[in-house]
Amino acid sequence: MELLRFSAFWCGTILFGSIVLEQTEAMPGLVRWSRLCKFCDVRPTSCSGTGTCTSDCDRSAICVDRDEVCVSIWRKTDDNITMDTVCHNPALRLYGLILDDYNSSRCEMRERKGMGSIFFICSCSEDECNDGVVFTHIPCLSSPASQVGSVILVSLGPLLLLAVLVISFFYWYRVYSQRNSGGKRKKSPQRDFSDGQAIIMSEEGSESSSTLANNLNHNTELLPIELDGQVGKGRFAEVYKAKLKQGTSAGEHAFETVAVKIFPDEEYASWKNEKDIFSDADLRHENVLHFLTAEERKVERQYWLITAFHPRGNLQEYLTNHIITWEDLWVLGESLAQGVAHLHSDHTPCGQYKVPIVHRDIKSSNILVKNDLTCCLCDFGLGLRLDNSLSVDELANSGQVGTARYMAPEVLESRINLENIESFKQTDVYSMALVLWEITSRCDAIGEVKEYEPPFGKVRDHPCVESMKDSVLRDRGRPEVPTGWTNHPGLQVVCSTIDECWDHDPEARLTAQCVAERFNDMEDLDKLSGRSDSQEKIPEDVSVVDEK
Repeated sequence: MELLRFSAFWCGTILFGSIVLEQTEAMPGLVRWSRLCKFCDVRPTSCSGTGTCTSDCDRSAICVDRDEVCVSIWRKTDDNITMDTVCHNPALRLYGLILDDYNSSRCEMRERKGMGSIFFICSCSEDECNDGVVFTHIPCLSSPASQVGSVILVSLGPLLLLAVLVISFFYWYRVYSQRNSGGKRKKSPQRDFSDGQAIIMSEEGSESSSTLANNLNHNTELLPIELDGQVGKGRFAEVYKAKLKQGTSAGEHAFETVAVKIFPDEEYASWKNEKDIFSDADLRHENVLHFLTAEERKVERQYWLITAFHPRGNLQEYLTNHIITWEDLWVLGESLAQGVAHLHSDHTPCGQYKVPIVHRDIKSSNILVKNDLTCCLCDFGLGLRLDNSLSVDELANSGQVGTARYMAPEVLESRINLENIESFKQTDVYSMALVLWEITSRCDAIGEVKEYEPPFGKVRDHPCVESMKDSVLRDRGRPEVPTGWTNHPGLQVVCSTIDECWDHDPEARLTAQCVAERFNDMEDLDKLSGRSDSQEKIPEDVSVVDEK
C-alpha cells in the first residue's frame, strides 16, 4: 500500500509540474520581443576567419518577425573576403541551410561545405549578438551524416527521457524501502513554475546606444524616428530623411540616418505590396535598396517603410548635376544590370531557389546612387513576384502599369505573352536600356556632353500612354545614339548592348544576366589609369531619394 501511495505521489508531482509549465508558457502577459540585430549588406571584411572578429556593421535593425534570430555570414572566394549580417526566421532555410545553432547567446561560426566558396555561418538569440563572431572550425553540420545523427537523436530522445524517469523512480523506491522505519521522508524543494519571471531571461549591464531600441516590441511599439525633411515625392508616397534614435551615450542621444517612405491610408495596397517584396530574405543584394522594417502608423493613418538612406540621391538627379567618366559609366551600368539580374533570377548567388521578381517601373528616378557610385534599385510598389502558382488570369489582371516614357512596346500595346513569365522580365530589360542610354549621354567619353534630358526628350514632360504609342509603336522610335558615341571601344559595346535590349521583339532582347556579364567582360577594356572624380556642375548636396 505504501508503494502505491508513493507511486501516485510521484506521478502526480510530474503531472502537476507539466500542467503548470504549459499554463505558464501560454500566459498572455508574457511577450516575446522582436530582436535587434546587426543588418548590413555583403561587404568586404578584414576578418581572417580565425579566432574572434567583429562584423564591422554600423547599422542595426529591429527584426520584423518575433521568431527571427541574428545571423552572420562570412565568405571567402579566391582573395575576396566578405561578411554580411541579417535577421532570419530559423524555421526557414537560408542559402539552403537550416539554422540549428541559434539557441545561443553568442555567434559561433561553423563551416558549411558545398556553397561554392569557403562559407561560415552562425546564428544566435541575443540582441546584436551577430556583431561579434567566434570561429570554432567545427565541420559542416548540414552534411547528410550529421542530419542522420540529428534524426536519430531526436527519435531516441523521448525513449531516453522515459528511461531516466524509470531509473529515477526505482532509485527513489529503493531509498524509500531502506527507510522502512516509518519516518517521514524529507521533501526536496519544488521548482515554482508559477513564477513567470522564471521563463523571461533578462540581462543586466551598462546601457548601450541601442538600449531603447532593444526594449521595443516591433508589433506594438513604433520606432523612435524624427523626420528631418522631405526629399522625394511620387504618385503613391513621400520620402523623408529621418533620424532613428538609437539610445543614449554619455548623456547624448545617438542617431542613425534612415529614409522613411510614407504612404497615406488610401495607398495601403501599394505599401503592402512593397513591404511583402522587401520582406523576402532572398531579395537582399548590394544593388537592391537595404530594407530595415515596416510600420503601421494607425494614429496618423499612415504606413511607413524604413530603409537605408543614400545622400547622393537618385540616378536622375545625379546625372542632371554631374558629367561622368567612362569608369563611372561602367560602375553605374554594371551595378544596375547586376541588380536587375538578381531580381529576375530564380536562385540566389549560393544556388538557393528564390522567386523571380519583376520591377515593372525601372527608371532613373527609381534607382539610387550609393556613396561608391554603384546603383541600387528602389520603389517596388508595382513589383510582381513571378510565383509558379500565379494563373494566366492573375497575370492578366496585373494591368498596364509603369511610367509611360519607359514602357516597353508590348506594355504600351497590352500584348504581353501571359503564357511565358520571361516576357515580364523582358519589359524590365527594355526600361533598363533607356536608363543605360541616359547614363551614356552624360559620359565625357562620347565627346561633347549636352544637358541632361530623359529618353524621348522631345516628348512632353509627362507623356501619356497614347503619346508614347505614337513614338514607340507607330514610328518605331528610340532615343538617338550619335555615331560619335561608338568611337570609344567601351562605349561601342555599351551602345550595341542598349540596341539589343530595346529591340521591338521581346524575345530578341538580351537578358539582364547577359547584360551584367557583358559589363563584367568590359572591366579591363580601355580602363583608365586611375579613377577620376565626376565633374560637378553644382555642389553635391542633393538628397532626393525616390521620385515617381
